[in-house]
Amino acid sequence: MNTPKTCEREYDFALIVSGVRELTTEVEDALFEAGCDDATLSVQYGCIYMEFSRAALSLKDAILSAIRDVRSAGIGADVWRVDSCDLVTPSEIARRIGRTRQLVHQYITGTRGPGGFPAPECNLTEGQPLWAWCAVSYWLAQNDMIRPEELRDATIVATINNALERSHQRERDPALVDEVAKAVAAT
Repeated sequence: MNTPKTCEREYDFALIVSGVRELTTEVEDALFEAGCDDATLSVQYGCIYMEFSRAALSLKDAILSAIRDVRSAGIGADVWRVDSCDLVTPSEIARRIGRTRQLVHQYITGTRGPGGFPAPECNLTEGQPLWAWCAVSYWLAQNDMIRPEELRDATIVATINNALERSHQRERDPALVDEVAKAVAAT
């Protein structure tokens, strides 16, 4: 029986690291030894920033293995989030899909395209609404405006960041996280 071969490919992404504030030789060596030899390290706004180019079967596998490697370095480092902004402006949507801001505005208002563009996530009353890239990419993929892989990648990053955020919130106030999770699940 022939089984399809799956191939690794390179995935580029960045992680924002918490728990370590300085990029010392010891920190660099520990991360390198833990398997982060495919990352470029820097300090951005007081945070360790790691840009990876990692071979894996999928983006999900690449990111999750990098998170495991950072945590296993034994230096108290953890991953704050994947550096991918989920909240986007119409200009950023236009940039990501290679279209004009005017066309994106027409999609938003329904004057062009199939209609049903997702609602903004926040800042509705301030005149600068922001959309969730994951929701926008779903709409774009459903309307054959982006490749399905782009939707899958947006969903993966959003899901990983949501899980990381929940984990960080649990560290701060586990009772609140449990209470809110139960209340939300009950509705």
